[in-house]
Amino acid sequence: MKKILVLCTGNSCRSQMAEGYLRFFANSNAEIYSAGVETHGLNPKAVAFMEEDGIDISHHTSNNVNEYSDINFDVVITVCDNAQERCPVFPTKAIKIHHNFSDPSKVTGTDNEVATAFRTVRNQIKEFSKNIIDTYIGE
Repeated sequence: MKKILVLCTGNSCRSQMAEGYLRFFANSNAEIYSAGVETHGLNPKAVAFMEEDGIDISHHTSNNVNEYSDINFDVVITVCDNAQERCPVFPTKAIKIHHNFSDPSKVTGTDNEVATAFRTVRNQIKEFSKNIIDTYIGE
């Protein structure tokens, strides 16, 4: 079974959303992990906007990438430039994929503007995650 790691700065928002969607699309055909180069805790808005799309990530935890140093990953995905720059070297032949998603947790403004930012990034991550599973895991 293939192992996929999603890496972000704080493992609080974007990587958590990606983990949720990758798990959904993989349908138990891959082991999905997420981590950060730091840990910032689970973002409550990420939980709420994922729940809005029917994906429950409320049980996820914010993990540091060093916790997974003994896992032989097949795919390592960085979802922000900071994580890509700080990503540790994994002693595997893991396929490395990078996509810089904007950070909705940094958006300020009205509730509607913040919600729009979260939904936009969530939907981008959803499409990206489906493509990853279709490409690297299959049906």
